[in-house]
Amino acid sequence: MTKEYILEGKLSIEAAIKGKSRRISRVYIDKGKKGRDIKSFESMINKTGIKIKKVDRHLIDEMTQGKTHGGIIAKAGDKRFVSLEELIKDKKNPFIVMLDGIEDPYNFGYAVRSLYLAGVDGVVVNPRNWMEATSVVAKASAGTTELMPMAVANDIEEASNFFKDKGMTLACTSNRNSISLYEADLNVPMFLLIGGEKRGITRSFLEKADTIIQIPYGRNHGISLAATSATSVIAFEMMRQKNITKSNI
Repeated sequence: MTKEYILEGKLSIEAAIKGKSRRISRVYIDKGKKGRDIKSFESMINKTGIKIKKVDRHLIDEMTQGKTHGGIIAKAGDKRFVSLEELIKDKKNPFIVMLDGIEDPYNFGYAVRSLYLAGVDGVVVNPRNWMEATSVVAKASAGTTELMPMAVANDIEEASNFFKDKGMTLACTSNRNSISLYEADLNVPMFLLIGGEKRGITRSFLEKADTIIQIPYGRNHGISLAATSATSVIAFEMMRQKNITKSNI
C-alpha cells in the first residue's frame, strides 16, 4: 500500500496541484468554514476531480501536527522528483543549487522559498527522506517545495561531476581563496553548493570549485550568516545580475 502524507493549508495544496508534484487523493475541509474564498477553493478542487470531504475541525486537528492548517488539509502521495538532466533541459543559462547539510525541515523550507522566488531553475537534494516532514516543509516554504523542480543525487560528487560535464561553473561559499559575492559572475550556467552550518563544504569540492564566494559583512564578529540567510543573499544577487543583463539587451 502506498504511503500517504499530509499537506496543510490552501497554499500547499494549490501549489501541489499547480506543480503536479504529487498525487492528491482527498481534500478535507472544516465543515464550519464559510465564505467566498472557501467556495472558490472548493470549485478549483472539484475541477481537478479530487474528492472533498467536509469534517469536524477536531478530526483535521488529529491528522495534523499543529493548528496552523486553517481548516484545510489534503492526503497526498510521494513527491515526484526529476532527473539531474531534466533540471537543465531547455535552459540556456541554468542556475542550480544543491542544499547539503540543512537538516531542519523548517530551514529547508525557508531556503527553497528564497531560491524559488529568486528564479533558481532547480534544486538538488541528498537522499534524506524529507517525505516524513512533508507538511512542515511545504508550509515553511509557502508551497514552493511543491513548485520547485527537484532532483536527488546520492552525494555531492555525483551532482558536481554531472553538471561539470555539462560545462557549468561549480561554485560554493567559503572564506578560503574566495572572492566577494559582488565581484563574482553569477550570470553563467552555474551549480552552487550550499553547505550546512555544522559540516560546511567538503575539501574535495573546494578543490574542484571554479568559483568560491564570500559574502561581505558590515561587521566582523567572527560569526557568519545562517545557511538559509546566505542562500537568500546569493540567490537574489544572482537574480539582480541576470535582470541587469536582460535590461541591457
